[in-house]
Amino acid sequence: MIYSLSGTLVYYDDSSIAVECGGVAYLCRATLSTIAAVGVIGSQVEVFTHMLIRNDALDLFAFADKQELDCFKMLIGVTGVGPKVALSLLSGMPPDRFALSIAAGDYKALTVAPGVGKKLAERMILELRDKVGAADFSSPQTSQISQTGRTAGNLSEAISALVALGYTQTDATLAVSDLDESVPVEEMVKLALKKLARGR
Repeated sequence: MIYSLSGTLVYYDDSSIAVECGGVAYLCRATLSTIAAVGVIGSQVEVFTHMLIRNDALDLFAFADKQELDCFKMLIGVTGVGPKVALSLLSGMPPDRFALSIAAGDYKALTVAPGVGKKLAERMILELRDKVGAADFSSPQTSQISQTGRTAGNLSEAISALVALGYTQTDATLAVSDLDESVPVEEMVKLALKKLARGR
């Protein structure tokens, strides 16, 4: 198994990169963020890799950081999620944002990626929700959101109100994640709106 590659970037396009190491160039499929991070042709790069061996192919995938690699491996472990869908998701959102969307149960944020419908997004949430809090790519807020997403009462009502106002499930859940659930719903919504206005 190839853990990482260190060498010279000799090629890239909108879906892959090639890194030359010791006279051999390795072609790797990659996310848009990794392709942007490796720089220009001739740059010295180091990427983490994951190899998938199938009956008719041997594919190598490259990632600019360990968090993205870990997220990719977690994603392809979900029933119905192949490497193409996993790369598409990670090209559209960084690992920490993906973790927040999973923890918040925000399937709509996941369906933005090509190839991800509502049923597949809901399956990702079902299979990964308990895992994202412990993963390295999670932000400190992910575990808060994971618990908030399961909480009934005022927090749940405040989240619903914010979603009705046009905010995503992820942003709404994040905005109320550190509020005292004993606070009245109306006050909770006001406090959350102030946070959202500040870009939190």
